[in-house]
Amino acid sequence: MSAPRQLSDSERLDWLRLSLSENVGPITFQQLLGRFGTAANAIEALPELSQRGGMRRGLKLYDAERATHDLQRGQNFGARCVALCEDDYPALLREIPSAPPVIWLMGDTSLAARPALAIVGARNASAVGLRFTRTLAGQLAEAGFIIVSGLARGIDTAAHEATLQSGTIAAVAGGIDHFYPPENEKLQRAIAERGLLICENPPGSIPKAEHFPRRNRIISGLALGTIIIEAAMRSGSLITARFANEQGREVFAVPGSPLDPRCEGTNRLIKDGAHMLTSIQDVLEHVQGARGTVQGNLWEPPVVKIASAAPALHARVLSLLSPTPVDVDDIIRECGGVAEQVLGVVMELELSGKLIRQSGGRVCLSS
Repeated sequence: MSAPRQLSDSERLDWLRLSLSENVGPITFQQLLGRFGTAANAIEALPELSQRGGMRRGLKLYDAERATHDLQRGQNFGARCVALCEDDYPALLREIPSAPPVIWLMGDTSLAARPALAIVGARNASAVGLRFTRTLAGQLAEAGFIIVSGLARGIDTAAHEATLQSGTIAAVAGGIDHFYPPENEKLQRAIAERGLLICENPPGSIPKAEHFPRRNRIISGLALGTIIIEAAMRSGSLITARFANEQGREVFAVPGSPLDPRCEGTNRLIKDGAHMLTSIQDVLEHVQGARGTVQGNLWEPPVVKIASAAPALHARVLSLLSPTPVDVDDIIRECGGVAEQVLGVVMELELSGKLIRQSGGRVCLSS
């Protein structure tokens, strides 16, 4: 592995531009960097790659002037833009396949180097759920863990408030300078002063529906395990639990009354194999050894072998895709072609907007 390095100002600008350019997701970002060497070279190549994937109009590159404004706005607010290759990037988050290429940090970055556990749950939490959250969060903090959550109403808020003094990390869905929900502005400012705020959207971003699942993968990615306290069957907390599973992290769920809809999701998680949690000991027995500084692998661009492909292979890959997600390995196997060429087609189709990458290494046609 290569040593961590600080990006130059021009490199940081290029990384930010590439990460925010149209149809460039986290996995494709890394593949582009591995293929072209630098973000600047990748930006140059994007228009041709998207056209080869079938895009008829020009791909929208993130404007350099706008990116410069983002960096200045973040700095004025007290936040820093940190890249995947830099040593301040959280080690556990770096390990997930869809790690954000750049993140915005504000507060005590040393907290991200300590072992963390995520606590998430219902926004309309019960009094019992809130009390249990505060008690458990406090006990875990005393045991040496940082508590991560999403600054939402209910369980998230209780987890942050209980660990504000000992150390808490909040992953936010919008820009780091946007307060959501509005009633948590005071708490968000307190976390920026005494804890750590993290997000992947540039300053000024207003949270949209699609930002919350992306935020949830960061919550689980920062933690050794995710604890769910009260969640309905369609709760976003279950999305966080799914991400934790896909990332190879522990999932814990607090059981509840079968008569309470807020407990249907957590009870189902336990049925599906999540660890049942009734006390701190249920957590400690699975993460007992993680008490010191988290040691993660340093990042370097992946070795990407992607080759150009004939139009016939583009057509074959498209014919195998549907709105139902499928593993890329299955596409390669069904094509019977060279893996490097199929991967090249997948990248070009994604950049053209015809293909969407899902979690777990799956892809599907865009709607």
